[in-house]
Amino acid sequence: MAKLTLTTFMTLDGVMQAPGGPDEDRTDGFAYGGWSVPFVDEEFGRFMDGVFGRVDAFLLGRRTYEIFAAYWPHVTDENDPVASRLNALPKYVVSRTLDKAGWNNSTVLGGDLAEDVGRLKQGPGEEIQVHGSARLAQSLIALGLVDELNLLVYPVFLGKGRRLFPEGGSPTAFELTGHRTTSTGVAIHTYRAAGPARFGTFALGE
Repeated sequence: MAKLTLTTFMTLDGVMQAPGGPDEDRTDGFAYGGWSVPFVDEEFGRFMDGVFGRVDAFLLGRRTYEIFAAYWPHVTDENDPVASRLNALPKYVVSRTLDKAGWNNSTVLGGDLAEDVGRLKQGPGEEIQVHGSARLAQSLIALGLVDELNLLVYPVFLGKGRRLFPEGGSPTAFELTGHRTTSTGVAIHTYRAAGPARFGTFALGE
């Protein structure tokens, strides 16, 4: 059974919207696009190369899919570890508005999310990856479908923007399985899903 992993860039206050450029996503008047770019270094590149080096398929939200489809097909270097996999491997885009997806090896999923993702996880391959895709990521976490999180936390506070963990989510526990810090201060944490959140008390007993 394939595991579903989510890799997300996020600020100290949990914003994940438009990390790659000013016009990536201006939804709700977001004016801080491109906030992750000043922190790119070699350690970040090595980590992301490793992530893309083990992927078998991609699961993307419509907005992220369209951003990727407008850029990566034009990167034709077969040795590029990101472009080579994004352009060749299966891509599943979750959308109720798209009729078709023109990027090579792309399929639109417009049915029940839990059923569609369950079938993907039962299919061939070992790892299905979600990148960005804020609303899709929130839904997958709420449904308990995410097996592993890669959270890249950047040393910047924005004060507004779409967040990965909104209020109202199901309390869930995760186990830290890896961590590192880049030269620019990006804290990279890898977590494995560990069931429902557990609770206790510091109150003194009688």
